[in-house]
Amino acid sequence: MNNQPLAPPAAENGRLPLPKADKYIWAIYIAILVISVIELYSASSREIMGGNVFAPLLRHGKMLLLGVGITVGLSRLKYKWLIPLTPLFVSVAVLLGVYVLFKGDIINGARRSTTILGIALQPAEILKLAVVLFIALVMSRSQERRGVTTSGVAICAAFVLLCGGLLFSQGMTNTLLLMGISFAMMLIGGVQIKKFAAVLVIYGMVGGAGLWYKKHDARTQTAEDVAASIESGTETYNRTNMQQSRIATWWGDSIPKYDKPITSANRQEMYSYMAQANGGVIGQLPGNSRETARLPLAFSDYIFAIVVEDWGFLGGMILLALYLMLLARAGAIASRCSRAFPALLVMGMAVMIVLQALFHMAIVTGVFPVSGQPLPLISKGGSSIIATSIAFGIMLSVSRFAVQSDKRKDVNAEILELPAEVAADNPGKLKM
Repeated sequence: MNNQPLAPPAAENGRLPLPKADKYIWAIYIAILVISVIELYSASSREIMGGNVFAPLLRHGKMLLLGVGITVGLSRLKYKWLIPLTPLFVSVAVLLGVYVLFKGDIINGARRSTTILGIALQPAEILKLAVVLFIALVMSRSQERRGVTTSGVAICAAFVLLCGGLLFSQGMTNTLLLMGISFAMMLIGGVQIKKFAAVLVIYGMVGGAGLWYKKHDARTQTAEDVAASIESGTETYNRTNMQQSRIATWWGDSIPKYDKPITSANRQEMYSYMAQANGGVIGQLPGNSRETARLPLAFSDYIFAIVVEDWGFLGGMILLALYLMLLARAGAIASRCSRAFPALLVMGMAVMIVLQALFHMAIVTGVFPVSGQPLPLISKGGSSIIATSIAFGIMLSVSRFAVQSDKRKDVNAEILELPAEVAADNPGKLKM
């Protein structure tokens, strides 16, 4: 018998075959896509017009196909090319945020989006990606012997505050998400406890000042001003009073949900609770939803309620487990990465997706106050699908091209490929 070792795979057209991307991330991505198609169709009865029951699904399917193309393309692009592309992407994201702040399309009293090539782009989704890319780049450049330099931490915190300021008029949820993403990446990147605490204090002070300003500004608007703005749909208005009312209801309301009358102010959350209660343990199965025709935004901000109604408590827990498995798998890849930049990239993207999913589920189930937040890849929406697809593509690229072993030859080759300033060791690497 020939005991000679197998030869490496033959090169095709003079090129070695690409390494394989992580199969677990691919499996999670495909599973969420399947759930997205089923649940978007189930939750879109309010959108069906002219007898074409497949129209909402076809529109959503086109966006998912675009997202798949983005994911596949980025998964085959070496993550090192994100280094020169990051400043351009960040600049575009900030400019988009500034433009929408002053000239964007008004939705529910705030400027939230702009339409480009027929796709409604929301800067909130693009800025989340920009924050992850920016922090990964800056912190990989700012590694020192025992943590991260003060200047690196300060630059990251300042950028998060800038992006949060651009989104502040739309509500607190996206600003809190940006802060949560930055906290996670700072911990992953090895920021010292004292510096982390200082960032926490600064965020609190700036956020408190912003809330005070919004509250003061809200006092100068009469109820008639707000009503006229809502009726016309062409004017923005300060939503602080509405947000404070939602928080007060969530925090201090002692009336059981089943004893509350349904009003225009609470119908979204009330129909959402009814949908979840109707789902029970094993659900009614897709197509048998009782509340999808009554629940506003069932296809976007409240789609998790329809997931639970269709598949029950067990189905909701399975979907939650998929997102948490994504975070766990990204953590496993990051812990093996030789360099800091790919480790921060893969974990930052995973945290962005999972934290947004957790916010959505917490809002829909009543754990958090009512706010608008899409469920990644499942809710209808162009910006959210594109941003999540980019995040998955980057994670797959890192899993494919980042060195995840202690072989000195491979590590040295990766160091030579990266610019010297971002070739720092991964502070969270587990010794093999």
